Amino acid sequence: MQTPCRAACKNNGGICSGCHRTMNELSGWRHLSNDDRQQKMTQISGEQATHKCEQCGEPAYCEISAGKDSCWCFEIDKRDTSSLPTSTLCLCRQCLSALPIK
Repeated sequence: MQTPCRAACKNNGGICSGCHRTMNELSGWRHLSNDDRQQKMTQISGEQATHKCEQCGEPAYCEISAGKDSCWCFEIDKRDTSSLPTSTLCLCRQCLSALPIK
């Protein structure tokens, strides 16, 4: 089974500090088809992107920007974004997970 796991698992407020999957993504991983797993891995890695992260400039994927009603970031604990410019809208998984939990 394909997985982005890096064997550095730690729940960082709802997101794995190793592979940056949400806890829901981790628990549902085995139920996904190989195609769905591959698609999720390309989203996490930035190979499939909807925008550039406003913090680091790397490719990032937002499910709302891709036309869905919700996004993976709604599944994790709220982060303290007070250190960011008020115009910052969407961060990549790595930058969002690096912020302190509110």
